[in-house]
Amino acid sequence: MAALASDDARTAYAQIVLGARPADVLPDVKEQRRDKAMRVLLEAGLVETTADGGLGASGTIFRDLLSQQPRQPKTGVARFLRLGRIDRYPSSLSERRELLAWVAADAIRPDEVLTERQVNDRLLNYTDDVVLLRRYLVDFGLLERTRSGSAYARPAADAS
Repeated sequence: MAALASDDARTAYAQIVLGARPADVLPDVKEQRRDKAMRVLLEAGLVETTADGGLGASGTIFRDLLSQQPRQPKTGVARFLRLGRIDRYPSSLSERRELLAWVAADAIRPDEVLTERQVNDRLLNYTDDVVLLRRYLVDFGLLERTRSGSAYARPAADAS
């Protein structure tokens, strides 16, 4: 990636990626600078010579770089999220409780009392199926209806 430190090399790379022919790369710079930029890109493996003698972006360099970086496995609640939203519910009850406790703590402050609509609006940040999520939160004792039945709050024991 150091090859892209040069403005000329970066511009040449962008033009090659967009399909410019070698003669059309860096048209406003001297031939020596253009040749140097293209040589740097070729040596770095960012571009390669095509069958017709042109230049093309290498498809292998990024795959090679990514394969050298082992993917870190997700841990904890993150295993069940995708882009911050619930991707799936854990089958293990203890893991499901951990996920739901995280949602409850993240979505609702301990001292808040919310209408059902407000709860649903908050839970939309985590899933499209807010009814199921709200039901799980109630079933696991992480959310409860107020005495009047018209609102929801986190239980007092959960507020600590």
